Amino acid sequence: MEGLVTQLAQLPLIWRLAAFIGIAVVTHLLVTALRHIAESVLSHQSSQRFQKLKSVMTLTTSAIIFSLYFFAIGLVLREFGVSLSTYLASASVVGLAIGFGSQGIVQDVVTGLTFIFSDLVDVGDLVEISGQTGIVKAITMRFVELENAMGASVFIPNRTINNIINYPRGYIRCIVDITLRGDEFSREGAEATASSLMRNTYEQFPGIFISAPSSEGRIKLKTGKEFLRFKFRIWPNRGQVIETGFCKELVSELKVTDPEYKDWMVVFSYEVEKKLARARTSWRSAAKS
Repeated sequence: MEGLVTQLAQLPLIWRLAAFIGIAVVTHLLVTALRHIAESVLSHQSSQRFQKLKSVMTLTTSAIIFSLYFFAIGLVLREFGVSLSTYLASASVVGLAIGFGSQGIVQDVVTGLTFIFSDLVDVGDLVEISGQTGIVKAITMRFVELENAMGASVFIPNRTINNIINYPRGYIRCIVDITLRGDEFSREGAEATASSLMRNTYEQFPGIFISAPSSEGRIKLKTGKEFLRFKFRIWPNRGQVIETGFCKELVSELKVTDPEYKDWMVVFSYEVEKKLARARTSWRSAAKS
């Protein structure tokens, strides 16, 4: 290393300047190439598992490149008689002034690091942040990127995030319990009507669903009451279509064959209990079988 410094000192000024800039550029390209190789390797892994490492790697690479050019400029100025210590001192003053003028950026970075290391959110989570609901696509030093129900990318500055609602299942589950009445023929007819309307609702409003609705089949209570249960997996704040659309239309159709059928016999609710271990059967798989 000392020999390299001695050789550089013996070169003419123009060559020394070119050497300083060349070393900085080559190192920059080398660091960038290593980052791209690492990102290529990590891209084949689970995004949720390696997102934090990718974000830290990006921050580290940016810091290294900034330091390289910062000291390269200092070495170039030294060749023109500017003291390196004076350059560092003046850069500190300038950096302090820039820091006061870019407090928002600093807050973004600090908050971004908090997200990365605190496990509050991760890539692939369904969240509600600052009034925006979507699936987390990326967590950077300045923004959290969401993809909402309409497929649009939403970039939320980290410093504006006050609260986070995380939906660990990745959807909201709505339950519709349909009371079955009369003889077996009437109950089978009501079940067929409800299943048909469930398929129609899914096909008519695909944008509110995370996945296809499922049927729990008939459930009979100890009291003898029997009902049919459907479950809908939807985006947050999209339950109105099920509650005021599907349920009311179903009641209207059931009243055609059973005039005594009441509105309260179709109950809409949100599931909050733990997910049952037994398998679900979607209407798509049921149709195939």
